[in-house]
Amino acid sequence: MSRTPGSDPRASAPVGSDELAWPEDAVEVGCILDAWGVKGWFKVQAYSSDAQALFSSRRWFLRAPEGNAPAVVKVNKPLPRLLKILSIREHGEGLVANAQDYADRNAAESLRGARIFISRSAFPAADPNEYYWVDLIGLSVSNRQGEVLGEVLGLIDAGPHSVLRIMPPGLTAPIKPDQERLVPFVAAFVDDVDLEQRQITVDWGMDY
Repeated sequence: MSRTPGSDPRASAPVGSDELAWPEDAVEVGCILDAWGVKGWFKVQAYSSDAQALFSSRRWFLRAPEGNAPAVVKVNKPLPRLLKILSIREHGEGLVANAQDYADRNAAESLRGARIFISRSAFPAADPNEYYWVDLIGLSVSNRQGEVLGEVLGLIDAGPHSVLRIMPPGLTAPIKPDQERLVPFVAAFVDDVDLEQRQITVDWGMDY
């Protein structure tokens, strides 16, 4: 019922100041792990089991890694702000891609650890009754009785379905795990998702 963010008709457009501008609706969708092969390809880790957001745009915006991510190795190339993707494909359980101006292994290694952001407007349209996680975060959740359960903090991928992580009213993030309300994001419990009204209605009691 939910969908997480993976050729863009603008891929052939020349890179100008407008394209270099950071999208206001940028969403972090993955990272570059390491070089792959000797012809400038690199391995990509998607942050979702459904990597369509990465496939949907040939314009990837990059930022340096944070925390424990692998460090960027600068090999005669600084980390670019915008990467123009030439090809991306599945390889084993992951993805590999290559980009304009990155023609050998040394160049690809300079991208190691980079975080990948894509404009939300470039995502492919979700199928009926499917939603991108990024669109659900921040929505208010109420039950059939009109009682407010809280606000969506995020989701958990539980395999066959996702689970809403809800912050109860009166609390502010970050909160402890035992303070969250967890509601399976499946049709049996979710009556309606109204993205325009930023509201989710569920069949779920306050004391569940």
